[in-house]
Amino acid sequence: MRTGLRWLPVDPYIAALLGTVLLAALLPATGGGARVAGGASDTAVGLLFFLYGSRLSTGEAMAGLRHWRLHLTVLAATFAVFPLLGLAARGLVPYVIAPGLYPGFLFLCVLPSTIQSSIAFTSLARGNVAAAICAGSFSSLAGIVLTPLLAALLIGGGAGIDGHAVTGIALQLLAPFLAGQLLRRWTAPLLARHRRALGFVDRGSILLVVYTAFSAGMAEGIWHQVPVPRLLELLAAEAVLLALMLSATAYGARTLGFGRADRITVVFAGSKKSLASGLPMATVLFGSGAGLAVLPLMLFHQMQLMVCAVIAKRWARQAEPSVGLPDERHRDDPGLPSGPGQFDLGPEQRPARPAPAGGARR
Repeated sequence: MRTGLRWLPVDPYIAALLGTVLLAALLPATGGGARVAGGASDTAVGLLFFLYGSRLSTGEAMAGLRHWRLHLTVLAATFAVFPLLGLAARGLVPYVIAPGLYPGFLFLCVLPSTIQSSIAFTSLARGNVAAAICAGSFSSLAGIVLTPLLAALLIGGGAGIDGHAVTGIALQLLAPFLAGQLLRRWTAPLLARHRRALGFVDRGSILLVVYTAFSAGMAEGIWHQVPVPRLLELLAAEAVLLALMLSATAYGARTLGFGRADRITVVFAGSKKSLASGLPMATVLFGSGAGLAVLPLMLFHQMQLMVCAVIAKRWARQAEPSVGLPDERHRDDPGLPSGPGQFDLGPEQRPARPAPAGGARR
């Protein structure tokens, strides 16, 4: 499927998500079908977080604590800087961001970071992959608690988020995650043997969540609330948000003195938001309004993939001359030069050229 859809201007999975939205618009679940779809969606969400808990190695997480400065930097970007920018965007309502879309925009800002794409882009750009794995895992784990609390605090009753919704998160997401951790001794080998099949379970569960959320949105008249010009204005606001976070993480990582490999990890792990975690959480927190709430997240997710792919490929090309140096991913090798359209991760440090023949250096 991935090979056959390479010509598409969007990621194949995003195309599947958009197809699911179209299906919900044309054939929404109603009546008894809506109740069945809702129950299946709740079960799928619990299964997702059980699998997350089963996959997270406690030993790897503890080993990753030695990079605590990096992880705190990523967490600060994810759960402090992002929400502050989201609150600042309130000044764009109703001129740029429609009032009905702002809760979803703010919800986007309090979500945890991604895991898979952060690892992929960090690896491509020759960053610290081990740190990216731990940073994404810690962010996802913290997000189970911090995301609903921040959503209740910042979005509040305007989106129907209250103590009951936060309790629902704990029961539906945190409990399966902890169960996965407790049973990991027995489930981890099984998951490792069937990794490819479980990938379809992950993606299929999220597609079911999307279908249920947008079916409920159809009953609420979601498409009558969001005309195309409003979507384009939202897209522009999210482009500015992503650019600010990429710049802030790059500048912050350089100021804190991280090496090149760690700076790459901070940029990619600290500037993105998780669609996999956000969609299930939205269904619990927003209920029937989840369809409208996840629109900003779906747009931002596609944008971050496209932009970060370009940046990662550019940084990979810049790192090519240093291939072959020992411990390349964990040394402060040549920094990424600044220039038009690039994010400055630090001053350029070129390796010394070999001494000319007949004149060895001392």
